Amino acid sequence: MARSYNKLIPTALATLEPGLHSDGRGLYLQVRESRDESERLHRSWIFRFMLDRKQRDMGLGPLDDVSLADARREAKKCRALARDGTDPIEARKQRRQAVRVEAAKSVTFKDCAERCIEAKKPEWSNEKHAGQWTQTMEDYAYPVIGHLPVQAVDKGLVLKVLQKDDLWTTKTETATRVRMRLETILNWATVSDYRTGDNPARWKGNLDALLPNPRKVTPVESHPAMPYADLPEFYIDLSKRHAMSALALRFLILTSARSGAVRLATRSEVDLKNALWTVPALPGRKAYGKERLVPLSKEAVAVLRKLNLGDDPDAILFPNEDGESLSENTLSKYLADMGWPKEEATVHGFRSSFRDWAGDRTNYDRETIEFAYGHKVSDKTEAAYRRSTAVDKRRRLMDDWAKYCAHGKAAGGKVVAIRKTK
Repeated sequence: MARSYNKLIPTALATLEPGLHSDGRGLYLQVRESRDESERLHRSWIFRFMLDRKQRDMGLGPLDDVSLADARREAKKCRALARDGTDPIEARKQRRQAVRVEAAKSVTFKDCAERCIEAKKPEWSNEKHAGQWTQTMEDYAYPVIGHLPVQAVDKGLVLKVLQKDDLWTTKTETATRVRMRLETILNWATVSDYRTGDNPARWKGNLDALLPNPRKVTPVESHPAMPYADLPEFYIDLSKRHAMSALALRFLILTSARSGAVRLATRSEVDLKNALWTVPALPGRKAYGKERLVPLSKEAVAVLRKLNLGDDPDAILFPNEDGESLSENTLSKYLADMGWPKEEATVHGFRSSFRDWAGDRTNYDRETIEFAYGHKVSDKTEAAYRRSTAVDKRRRLMDDWAKYCAHGKAAGGKVVAIRKTK
């Protein structure tokens, strides 16, 4: 009587013809032609079993890696699982996942953050963006969770990062960036099999129930602004200087733009012929996620014509000596060297100077001023107004602002008294 198991002979395995060869008890050696169309036959082990009245096949590995004896031992384990109603395939998946989770225990959040940042670099338009990610992680996340296994990072730890030193309420914009970067890094770690479970840094349906809406948090940070009455005297002094920082500050003042938008501006964004500057919705540039069209006054165009504008569309408008963008600190230091320390005026504060001047000394409607200022509007009427760029209105406003800065003339030609330098 033929044996019902252990039918295969070790020495004959390498000579078996294509087909499915049974060793008994669900173990088979499958011999088939290689998928790469080579003459060599591919030989691999299969365990066939029934579960819930359905036949399933489970691969046990190629003959080159798994001997007949090893295949029989593995098939025996699988039969035992199947008898108990456990799917051997799912059991193997769970074992492998457990091994990955165990390995992930040695992978820290900092390890994942560094790898994630490196992986994301190609999608960022400016290499300094990676530096910004790294800096925020070093300042806020690493001190709290950097040394911990990424799998151990839970909602409580994320909140600890965001609430440390009242970050969420005192530096809400920075805290929001930190949260979004934490979410991205933890997503990367999950997809890379370094952690499992939901993302504890997710906002909607998660942290939004525990933290105040960042758009409704009362701003605590303030940026000292130069009184607009002092601006003409300052601007005239600035106009006599030829340093790149001086030109950048003049352009920033004349456009009432954010520092990042000016410092990262490239040649392709400016249209000198039509006197327009298109600020793209890119990292470090966007105000509210939308492209912004800025009409340029004659004075602003004159500043740009002082630059060595080449044909490279990606060239930085206001570069440092290395051809890279100026830093916020560079502009702040230049402002301080001109006699305005940060306690009295800041680079960002020039936006407030413009806003105060426009509100106090002109008759332009609030919507035009807010739109020129690049500020968010929430009222439905203003939101509808925002859908129109209203370039002509804003161009007249920015022309009046440029005349005021350069000559001390307000809208309508009124001359404003200028404070004497202390």
